[in-house]
Formats: sequence, structure tokens, C-alpha cells
Amino acid sequence: MTNNNDAKTKDWRPATKLVRGGLERSHHGEVSEALYMTQAYAYDSAEQAEQSFLGEVDHYVYSRYGNPTVTMFEERLRLLEGSTHCVSLASGMAAVFCALASQLKTGDRVVASTALFGACFHILANILPTWGIKTEFVDGTDLEAWEKALSTPAQAIFLETPSNPTLEILDIQAISDLAHKAGAKVIVDNVFATPILQRPLQLGADIVTYSATKHIDGQGRSLGGAVLSNDAHFMEKQLTPFYRNTGPSLSPFNAWTLLKGLETLDIRVDRQCQNALDIATFLEQLGSIERVNYPGLKSHGQYDLAMSQMSGRGSTVISFEVKGGKAAAFKTINALKIIDIANNLGDVKSLITHPATTTHQRLSDDERAAMGIRENLVRLSVGIEDVLDLKDDLAQALPE
Repeated sequence: MTNNNDAKTKDWRPATKLVRGGLERSHHGEVSEALYMTQAYAYDSAEQAEQSFLGEVDHYVYSRYGNPTVTMFEERLRLLEGSTHCVSLASGMAAVFCALASQLKTGDRVVASTALFGACFHILANILPTWGIKTEFVDGTDLEAWEKALSTPAQAIFLETPSNPTLEILDIQAISDLAHKAGAKVIVDNVFATPILQRPLQLGADIVTYSATKHIDGQGRSLGGAVLSNDAHFMEKQLTPFYRNTGPSLSPFNAWTLLKGLETLDIRVDRQCQNALDIATFLEQLGSIERVNYPGLKSHGQYDLAMSQMSGRGSTVISFEVKGGKAAAFKTINALKIIDIANNLGDVKSLITHPATTTHQRLSDDERAAMGIRENLVRLSVGIEDVLDLKDDLAQALPE
């Protein structure tokens, strides 16, 4: 069940959509969105129940299928993304898995960027092949590699940009053009960019996934995920039956929490990007740092592409390599006094992690090497604290 707010919101700017989009008030006229903690819904008659299950009348039937609070979250995110459809799910990984599994079958082929979040890589490299679905990994920044891989028929393309954790920038438009010539649908994991910085559907992608756990919540409170697309057949005939019958539905309480997160998303991401650029510039000048990965720096290999594709801003996340290997990276992390050690990202609190031993720990040494994840690589998700305090914390923790 989906609200149709396009007519009244079409002239609203993104910040207004984030606060007011999708709001459906009950007869009580509440200002804050209502939280509908219900599993099922009553009908006026057996006939109405029958018609509801047939889809002949507009009525909620069960919260695994849909819920008013969940619908409000989906509608608000849909309006921000500029898509025709949005389905929310229990987590970001549920979103990625459902986007892939709902449309693939034995004998199908996927082409994916090598640089991926560890769990995404696991789905493509280890789970889908057990179902007879082949995945070919390519260097996501190499368009010739994409062209070669797509000279063989494929059904889906999967990529993330910026990538986790090395912040590679992939050319969504160019890859989408190649994929569509090969008859493949393009799925973009847009977690690092958020819909504030990047709109993949406007760049040629077919499907966008989010871990709403990250920036959309942004305050370390709840899990959530979402899949968005303009492809009605995929969303209604493939994705919807898949998630409704397998059960990874978003809880109403989490949806309500994520709704409140959306209200401040634009403000938070803007502040985080400002802080991240300041910190990345600071780190690049230190002798104790071998390399800084941040698309907002001109030293980044895809700086021009990032600025044109990501609304002229970098990211809320930085990764950097500390001189002295794993021992030096661990020593730096352990010496921090403000920045927390945690493997989440997009939070208002700055968080740091060591990808090789946490988010990408289950990958082989060769797989991590192919992604550019070295033992001295650290990932920093920048929050909204005073940037001077964050730089002071890093300065006292890094090797001299």
C-alpha cells in the first residue's frame, strides 16, 4: 500500500520532503507521525477481507505486507530519491539480498565490482553460486573491464560507490550504459553517498539499495533497509512477492525511528561532509599517514568524477593507512579518547574500525588485497562533533 503524494509535494525541495513527505495524519491530527504497533487489521465484513486479499480495495491486511508507519517511511524516502517505488526491509543486507535473489535464477550471471562491503561480497561470491548463479568480479573503476565482462550476457550488475572501505568512485552512468546494452539491470548500493549526495536512478541505475541503519537513522538506534526503483515490474512482480513470503519486513517501531532520522538527514550529512573534508586534509599533511582515501581531496584518483556525480561533495567517511602496519593501526585506534571503536557508519558520533579484522575479516587475504584493504588501513566515519576536537583526538593518537 502506497500513498500518492506526488501532486502535493512535486514543488517541494529536498529539505521540506525530509520533514513533511509521506505524512498521513489520523483523525487525531497528530503533528509527529503515528506509530502503529499492530500485527493485523480488522475488516468491516468477510467480503471486505476477501477484496483486501485480492487487492480490489485499499486496506492493510497484515504488517508483514504493509503497515501505516512503514508506508510513511517508504513514501518519504521515495520522494527524496525521486523514484516511483520504495520497499523497506529489516536491514541493509536484507535489502541487498532481496534485490538480487528476487530476480535471479539458476543459470543467471551477475557482474559486480570487486570493492564491496564484506557481507555483500559474501552473498555474491558464496551464497548465489550455490544456487547456480555465477558472479564475475571486476575492477569497478576500469570501464574496459566492465565492457569485457558484459560482452557475455548477464542479468544483473551490482556495485557500490563510494566503495567500502577504500572509497573508490565508480562511473554509474557509463557502467549503466554498458549494462543495459547487455540486457542487465544495475543495482547500486548507495549507502556511503546517501540520497543527499547521489541519486543513482538519475544516472542510469535501475535499482538502489540502502542500509537505513547508517545515515538515515544516523543515531545508532535501529536497523533498517530499503530498495527503490522506477521499474514497476521488478518492484511489484519480483521484489514484493519475494519479501512478503520470506519475511524480512521492517518493524513499525524501526520505521518510526527512521522517519525521525530522515527529518535531519540533510543537516547531518552536510555537517559530516564538512568535518570529513577538514579531517582528510589534515591527515594528508601528516608524516605518520601513508595514504588518505577521500573523494573530496584532489589527490583522489576519481576526484573529478566524484564532484560531478556526488553533488560536488565528498563523503562522510574517510579511510587512511597508518605507517607501521597493523600494530600501528591498532595502537592509533586504541589511543583515541573521543572517537569510538565501532563498525557502524553514518552516525552523529565519529566511529573508527579496522576493516581487515572486522567488516572484511571473513574474506581471504587475496580477496582483501584485490579490494585494496591492507593491514594498516583504518576506516573513520566522521560525526558532527566539533572538528577541532576530532583533529586533536587523532593528532594525539597517531604515531609521531
